[in-house]
Amino acid sequence: MIYRLEIENFMCFRDRQVLDLTVPQTTPANSERFAPIYHGSKTFAPKAIAVYGANASGKSTVLKALSYLAWFIKESWNKGNDALPFEAFNDDASANRPIRLAIEFGGIMDISRSAIERARQGQPEPCGVYRYELELCVQDGLAHSVALESLKQKPGKIGRWRRVFQRRAGTLLLGSKVFPLAGYAKVINRIPDHASTLAVLAFFEHEASEILLEAASEIVTNLPENNVAANSEFIFKYLASNREVVDDLNKELQRIDVGINEIQMVPIDDKHEPLFQHEGLASEMPWRLESHGTQTFIQVFPWLLYALKRGSIALIDELDIAIHPLILPEILRWFYDKERNQFDAQLWMTGHSVFLLDELLKEETVFCEKDRQGRAKVYSLMDIKSVRRSDNLYKKYMGGVYGAVPHIG
Repeated sequence: MIYRLEIENFMCFRDRQVLDLTVPQTTPANSERFAPIYHGSKTFAPKAIAVYGANASGKSTVLKALSYLAWFIKESWNKGNDALPFEAFNDDASANRPIRLAIEFGGIMDISRSAIERARQGQPEPCGVYRYELELCVQDGLAHSVALESLKQKPGKIGRWRRVFQRRAGTLLLGSKVFPLAGYAKVINRIPDHASTLAVLAFFEHEASEILLEAASEIVTNLPENNVAANSEFIFKYLASNREVVDDLNKELQRIDVGINEIQMVPIDDKHEPLFQHEGLASEMPWRLESHGTQTFIQVFPWLLYALKRGSIALIDELDIAIHPLILPEILRWFYDKERNQFDAQLWMTGHSVFLLDELLKEETVFCEKDRQGRAKVYSLMDIKSVRRSDNLYKKYMGGVYGAVPHIG
């Protein structure tokens, strides 16, 4: 579970931003809404995070910071020598300043398959927190190489950070007891300047790197950049090869009453496409005749379900763009439900549906705001003093109390 995000000189975020989602221990118990950041931790974070703000305020960029980090870990080695898809803030002072991104998350301290298996079997494994940092060299606004890539851990979230691995431009890669590098000397010297350490070492079957790369691969998103999963044809192919997902989708469509009895994936030419059986209609309906809302729900459902079943992270941009306001709280409840979300999956979403604020707690609410120079900032509602649990978040947000609203005229 991710509980902290840091962004600096990345797209619309010029200055360093810190989004800390840890829930104070004094917070009244809402056990269904929060989860420990690692097994046994007394520090909690929300299972659902909703990011609000005016158009072009930086909401999607918050999700992009997370998805681009996952992309870098997984795919940067396949990029060739092209510029990395990371852009600095668009002003002269930032055009050659490093891009910095960092996340903190919980997990077991032993990065090995044997430790993971012991944890799955319910055996006690030392846990704590991790910090992954990425600093990229920038020229003329575009990132081109790695200045720093590091992973640190802190057992039990106590004491100092200790190195898992660290790589600085022009220096040797440093490992650790949990990230041994014996036998990889030749590989270390061949890591391209633009590529992730983890991606390269995982290719050469370095166990800890494989595990960390697999964890990054568990992050799913509908953001289009560098993500084939945003393509409807990919969704159709995924549904056609995962019958159990179609079954779950049919159950949800019937339960939320959109008039669809069943979806079937049928082969048409060299592809698969969905056909929809509606109550009261004589024949099945094709995808192109379904409503935008139904299409949107079907396109995000597989990734929500994947995260829930795997205990991973779903980054869903504009979740409310075509989905009815009464269905949005239901989607949040999927993540609150301990039977449905047995492994503490986490949802990060952006949206404009302010009615959803009536369903959210302040710990789940994040705002983005941009000034007249185009510089965005991101902040949690927890960062605003005097926000009471009894406050009507909808009314106060619409009244401009929390900022992050459009200025008209």
